[in-house]
Amino acid sequence: MTITASDLRGMITAISATIAENVSMLNALDSALGDGDHGTTISGGFAAAAEQTASAASPFDVLRLTGMTLMNRMGGSSGALFGTLFVQAAMTVKDVETLTLQQFAAMWQAGNDGVMKRGKAAPGDKTMVDALSPAVAALRQSVAQGETMEQALRAAAAAAAQGANATTEMTARHGRAQYVGERAVGHMDAGAQSVALMFSAMHDYWKGKDDGKT
Repeated sequence: MTITASDLRGMITAISATIAENVSMLNALDSALGDGDHGTTISGGFAAAAEQTASAASPFDVLRLTGMTLMNRMGGSSGALFGTLFVQAAMTVKDVETLTLQQFAAMWQAGNDGVMKRGKAAPGDKTMVDALSPAVAALRQSVAQGETMEQALRAAAAAAAQGANATTEMTARHGRAQYVGERAVGHMDAGAQSVALMFSAMHDYWKGKDDGKT
């Protein structure tokens, strides 16, 4: 089983659609701790990325164009971090026409490492990392156990959702949310929820492919 550039394009399109369906929810989450526009911003970023990657011929091009588009369209720290996720993932698949499951998991690990390095955030800091790191760990564990792509993405999506939910009880150590102190407790981090939506969308895309629906 291999993952092609077409598959990655399909995943970006699926992410764009899922984020677009949840703009109001993401804006509401962000309004409690930030400017209240995270949903609008990330939705615009992924919509542009889906358009920019429509004719990308290689996994590297799909991921790199996605990352650069997110950086340019979203701007700010969120654009830098979500863009870094995809750019760093791209660097692991240069000159690769199709990906194995192991390479797919490794590319997300590289993306996660890049986000943590650039944002200087770790799990527990109430950021996108709280959903991203457990998702990547679950993905790699599933692949190591010989599970299918659908099973691995299902595990990653579940771990990301659990990680995002866990941010509700955290105080923030990065971004604007850190300035509200204890008032951050009780509110889910919008970036973490966006990551959860990303992995859910990728799982739904692949399950649809397995079922002959995508």
